[in-house]
Amino acid sequence: MRSLLLFLLIVPNLLAQDRKVDATWLHRYVPGLREHAGSLAFWTCHYKPIFGEGDTDNRILRTVTRFGEATVDAHGSCQTAPYDREEEIYFVLQGNGALHYGEQTYAMHANDFTYLPPGVKHAMENSSEKVLRVLIMAFRIPPSISIHAAMPRPQIVNLDDLKEETVEGHPTSVLYKLLVGPRSGKRDAIDQAYVVTSLFWMNFAPGGTNFPHHHETAEEIYLVLDGAGEMVAGSGQDGIEGRYPAKAGDAYYFRPNCTVGFYNQNKPGAEAHILAVRSRIPLPADAD
Repeated sequence: MRSLLLFLLIVPNLLAQDRKVDATWLHRYVPGLREHAGSLAFWTCHYKPIFGEGDTDNRILRTVTRFGEATVDAHGSCQTAPYDREEEIYFVLQGNGALHYGEQTYAMHANDFTYLPPGVKHAMENSSEKVLRVLIMAFRIPPSISIHAAMPRPQIVNLDDLKEETVEGHPTSVLYKLLVGPRSGKRDAIDQAYVVTSLFWMNFAPGGTNFPHHHETAEEIYLVLDGAGEMVAGSGQDGIEGRYPAKAGDAYYFRPNCTVGFYNQNKPGAEAHILAVRSRIPLPADAD
């Protein structure tokens, strides 16, 4: 009788675990996250995982392998990291540093960003007395995609040097800066990516929105750089979009086909800026 009772208590719990449904979106508040001793960590380099490697929910990500923030102490450095089938994007959030690319070194400053192709040995070093903070984004390249020879030197662009523009089919209440796009493209500041379809910066006018939408074959990440508003993430069974208060430091990951969008505060002078990255998910032919 006791064995039967234990069976009735334990089995339903096991079945409930098996029926666990993966989240359609994830939220992280970056200032509240802890450091992780991952592949990038070094004595003077501290990596804070936001999504992907080092995060507890990393198994639901498809193409994104790493999205996090590295903080490098004064005159410190991160470990050298070559990835054969991953592409990376570095965006300097704060400070001045030096990018080691192959055997060469290139200066990087606040708001600089660059694309790092697969197979190239690279690392970041802090060349100043102040803290260096770098946003690191990495994406898995399916084996079916042919990888070309890497550029001999990285293309480094500063966000402030790009013009704001509207994007066809999108509300004019949002201005964009197009940072990184695919190798076949010609509209972005850097067109070298294999699976990243767009890294872009959004400037929302008071009351502005990019209209909630979804991407069936892509996953996306939004990072609120400043301002506040409402993030749209998924929807209920009644079709009403899910809105959540969002402020600087909030990061959201959206699975393919998940509703995504943002509404800025509708009051005079309200500003909000979001850095977003989108990558295509592997197609059936791209599977390992």
